[in-house]
Amino acid sequence: MSSDLGAPPAVTRRLGYLLKHARARLGELAEPLYEPLGVTGRQLALLTLFGDGPAQSQQDGAARLGIDRTTMVALVDELEVKGLVRREVAPGDRRKRLVRLTGEGERVRHAGEAATREAEALLLAPLGDDADRLRAALHRVVRGE
Repeated sequence: MSSDLGAPPAVTRRLGYLLKHARARLGELAEPLYEPLGVTGRQLALLTLFGDGPAQSQQDGAARLGIDRTTMVALVDELEVKGLVRREVAPGDRRKRLVRLTGEGERVRHAGEAATREAEALLLAPLGDDADRLRAALHRVVRGE
């Protein structure tokens, strides 16, 4: 992707434009690395979420990622079909489904995390030592600090 897409400077200096295109560039770098793993970046985000700590319900996972429950069910369905997660009935609440990674899901999650680090390193390479400062600053912005 061209860095400016031919847009005038009044547009390319806007934060929204820069964030959108930085995210798109990260996707261009990451998705080919995820392809051999058989997952997308979105699916990998779910594997990372559900592989971090004790089992969580689909509903809790949806709330943590800020996606609607219907979308979460569809995404977990995709991962289940691929054999990367399994659903279990929550102890004490038969209506609640906990999502756990399978052994293959753990393998893909670890490989995907390495691929993500590689893509992020490629994206941020031009910043050198400023990459950590950018990451910290964006973290503060997202948290509203």
